[in-house]
Amino acid sequence: MEKRRYRLFMALMCQMLALLLMPVAAQAAPAHIAAELVAGPASAPGGETTIAIHMTPEKGWHGYWSNPGDAGLGMQLDWTLPDGAKAGSPRYPVPQTLVVSGLMNHVYESDYAVLVPFTVPANAVPGSRIPVHLRAQWLACTEQICVPEQADLAVEVPVAAKTAPESDPRFAEWQRRLPAPLDAAGTFSLDDSHVRLAIPLPAATPLEGPHVFVGEDKLIDYAGAQQFAWKGNLLIVTLPRVKLDPRGADMLTGVLRLNGAGDGIAFTARPGTVPAGGTPIAGDAGAPELPALPLLLLAALAGGLLLNVMPCVFPILSLKALSLARAGESEAHAQIEGLAYAAGVILACLGLGALLLALRAGGEQVGWAFQLQEPLVVVGLLFLAAAITANLLGLFEFTVPGFAAGGSPSSFTRGAFATGLLAAFVATPCTGPFMASAMGAALLLPVLPAMSLFAALGLGIALPFLAVAFVPALRRRLPKPGRWMVTFRHWMALPMGLTVLALAWLTWKVGGTGFALAALGGLLLILVALFVAGKAQRRGTSAKSAALVAVALAALALVLLPQPAPSSAASESLLAAKPFSEKALAEARASGKPVFVWMTADWCLTCKVNEQVAIEREETRAAFEKAGVVVLRGDWTRRDPEITRYLTAQGAAGVPLYVWYAGGSGKAEQLPQVLTPELLAGKAGA
Repeated sequence: MEKRRYRLFMALMCQMLALLLMPVAAQAAPAHIAAELVAGPASAPGGETTIAIHMTPEKGWHGYWSNPGDAGLGMQLDWTLPDGAKAGSPRYPVPQTLVVSGLMNHVYESDYAVLVPFTVPANAVPGSRIPVHLRAQWLACTEQICVPEQADLAVEVPVAAKTAPESDPRFAEWQRRLPAPLDAAGTFSLDDSHVRLAIPLPAATPLEGPHVFVGEDKLIDYAGAQQFAWKGNLLIVTLPRVKLDPRGADMLTGVLRLNGAGDGIAFTARPGTVPAGGTPIAGDAGAPELPALPLLLLAALAGGLLLNVMPCVFPILSLKALSLARAGESEAHAQIEGLAYAAGVILACLGLGALLLALRAGGEQVGWAFQLQEPLVVVGLLFLAAAITANLLGLFEFTVPGFAAGGSPSSFTRGAFATGLLAAFVATPCTGPFMASAMGAALLLPVLPAMSLFAALGLGIALPFLAVAFVPALRRRLPKPGRWMVTFRHWMALPMGLTVLALAWLTWKVGGTGFALAALGGLLLILVALFVAGKAQRRGTSAKSAALVAVALAALALVLLPQPAPSSAASESLLAAKPFSEKALAEARASGKPVFVWMTADWCLTCKVNEQVAIEREETRAAFEKAGVVVLRGDWTRRDPEITRYLTAQGAAGVPLYVWYAGGSGKAEQLPQVLTPELLAGKAGA
């Protein structure tokens, strides 16, 4: 924050110095931005026409919008007009954004025209010409230097007669570049950290990389990330605010850029109510181009299928599939059990998806696997995984989710459904190949297509068990029940036990040492209660009391856990990675060096594999050092709105995400979710 204030102070000093030196600099060197005054179509006496100030920057130079942003200087106009003539407020075309050293500039990097309404004197003689003189001052800049410039311009404005001269043909294009005025006023509200704006706009309006340019100076953080969401026919915009003006504002004016082609609208907003929530859309980084829905459905299906090999899912799936080989299983009942399992999986995915979309519509910055960013959910999963591990080891028996071999057909069906719910919940925090693009698209699509992607993900998770249930040949290949199943079940406790260790470590990461120790203490008491329940079962007596005690202890432990205090232990990296932020990314890109953005989380298995295999390697470090690559690491273990916004802008629902920016003004290039050292070294050497 202090560095930003320093840069703003220095930019202000440079602007004041530029004002003082403008006359001297204008005489000392030729202009880097050529200016001319162009008269518009002839107008009758007392009528209105337009005068254009046409500006043509040299290559590599730029001029500024009326509000230049963090740095720069708007044009200063001093008119000399005959009696009765009047020059109105200048109208600027939609500007471009340019970030230099973390400062946002509102600029024009190619020729542009500022159009000024001009009122012809009422006593003007038809067919005559009105002499107009203008002394214009402006700032011409590159990304390294700025030069104050000025020019004395003149033009003769024609007064309409029977044979009026034709106007300059360039006016049609200059008019087209102006933002279209919005016919209805919007509303805005202020708090200590944000300006929220509601712009009345048809929801069918296409937006590609929208950006809001605010006319009022020093009200918003120009370089901060802008958030956009649709709420019916209102575009809800959230802008980060700077606290330089505690009085606020009575009116807000500005321009909404609709796309990269320079189309935009001019709006006015007054204080009022701004609705909460809405459906988020991608902002400055541009809306990612989405594949066709059928391809996304196939990707979600394939991604769900791959989740079955995760260590926390594979034991559940294996034992559930082997349960179909039990003696006396009919084909019809096997199919019913398969459908029950699939129903549980798909329902869990739909429920998580609906909750995710509802939270985002309510304004929460969450993404896929959001449940693992909540410490209490992590502890709940820790208790559940430990109970499953104890069950696999034979510490106690539990027929639901259906690991045991006994029971009635209805209990097996209920067990299959419960197993499906469990498998989906523990599997969905991960993303991988195929799945990432589908889940990222689900956050940007309308509700029904998005929910269809969540359903396809669930179907992919359920497919292996459905195949065993519906294909007799696969069931016949399963080993016959026997004593070996007890040994196999015990071996399946190994990957589930590793999941318990991973969740215990994650509990420490998201909640801190005290939080983790309290959770492990509660877990120990739960395991003791389950052990007592198991002893009662083996004696042939009721274990209901001990089981209820275990459930009560789990609930009590979740209630009595201390306040989470995330571990402050810094993750060491061979690549000397800096923490990700929108500001850090803007500064890194402005440096002209290549940038590698690395999004990870402690609960992401794919992330950890990539880090060991490809990222945290000596050959990668050497290649990055040689190329001067700036590495930004985003840790999404706990919820982080900046990281979530970036993921959404890149069309990703979760981690891992790896993005490469080539040196200079290189665009974002998403790298595969499975990395190799050769890939990263090749990027650095390209």
